[in-house]
Amino acid sequence: MSKTTMAMVAALLAASMGLGGCWSTVVGEGAGLFMGARGVHAVTQPMSSDDGARPLGEYSRFVMGEWSDDFGEKVPDQLFTLLPGKFAEAREHAKLPNDAGGKTLVVRGRVLHYESENLFGMITGPLEEAVARVELVDQETGRVLAAGNCIGRTEERVNQGVEKKAEGLAKAIVKWISSRYPERDDADEE
Repeated sequence: MSKTTMAMVAALLAASMGLGGCWSTVVGEGAGLFMGARGVHAVTQPMSSDDGARPLGEYSRFVMGEWSDDFGEKVPDQLFTLLPGKFAEAREHAKLPNDAGGKTLVVRGRVLHYESENLFGMITGPLEEAVARVELVDQETGRVLAAGNCIGRTEERVNQGVEKKAEGLAKAIVKWISSRYPERDDADEE
């Protein structure tokens, strides 16, 4: 191999390595645009000691209850305005029932931490989070069935903002409910 060919290969290799970060960002942002915000949950007070139990099967309606700001009035009011609609979208996507006359489970919570874009986030990556303590409550009795922490997280620039954090929180809550709701077969959907 000649010195010229080796130099060209080295230059192409260096250029492709330099573009690797750019391409991974493009792919990540594209996936973020398609997938939206992320939602994760961690149960602190379980409904049942059996991880396989599906105790929410008796409920056929899931609604948002009261929410509050436990982060020193730093949570935008818009988060609380958007959350019920985002929850309804996530519930519908998960095919959870919404029978107005059915037994109702109320989801209420307190936002413990709210992080929006800042200089540190721009340097380390576009991570934003809203962390909430969430309770699942039987509407009829007022009894708290379970409690946990839910996080609405955005990791791509296309997903930044209050609306996406509300979407992430809603996804986390619905994932939690779905994990304790009986699986439905196709016959139930007709």
